[in-house]
Amino acid sequence: MNKHRTDTLLQVRALNAFYGRAQVLFNVNFDVQRGEVLALLGRNGAGKSTSMKAIMGLLAGAQGQILFRDQDISRTSAHQIARLGMAYVPEDRRIFTELSVLQNLDVGRQPARADAVHWTPQKLFALFPNLGDMPHRPGGQMSGGEQQMLTVARSLMGNPYLILLDEPSEGVAPVIVEQMAEMILQLKRAGMAVLLSEQNLHFAALVSDRACVIESGHLRYQGSMQQLLNEPAVQQTYLAL
Repeated sequence: MNKHRTDTLLQVRALNAFYGRAQVLFNVNFDVQRGEVLALLGRNGAGKSTSMKAIMGLLAGAQGQILFRDQDISRTSAHQIARLGMAYVPEDRRIFTELSVLQNLDVGRQPARADAVHWTPQKLFALFPNLGDMPHRPGGQMSGGEQQMLTVARSLMGNPYLILLDEPSEGVAPVIVEQMAEMILQLKRAGMAVLLSEQNLHFAALVSDRACVIESGHLRYQGSMQQLLNEPAVQQTYLAL
């Protein structure tokens, strides 16, 4: 059955990006559907984070077309894109260390949106029980994994349709990685879409519906996550460390 076009939340077409004169993305194309998790997989430096920054309007010198909810955001600023309902969680956890968990969440608050999950601190504490145990703790007194959770939770306070997660499993304890995986699955069950940047194939396979493999700024593979798991040659060529 053909999907109605509004099922496609994000369309990336012929995305090119540059750092100075050096081209780092080459004609990257992919879509993200409503309610799905798409993994952008690749080794360190492959172009995953650059793709996310370009989509989020954080990269001057990006070229191509990006449609979000059928609206062209190719020349839109990052704060305007956030207001349209896209959230971005960068790899470096940018929390306010002096503010408490609740105060950090309040910073991310945006009005409720039609057709989007409406997040409250109470709902987020159910999603992240660790945070619920420390609502008044300053961000600077939390572990790296707890800070990662807080960064995601603060982004969800914007009630986004789509969240971009850049390397959420990187550098956090295994127990936190498990909680991150469960969190992503719960977001999917709630109807949210997730674009996930990952080096960790095992983690991505736990949560993702489809996968795009990027290498040296080129999209090398696109298919279902199950297809990728059945392609050891692709894994070896583009993902093995």
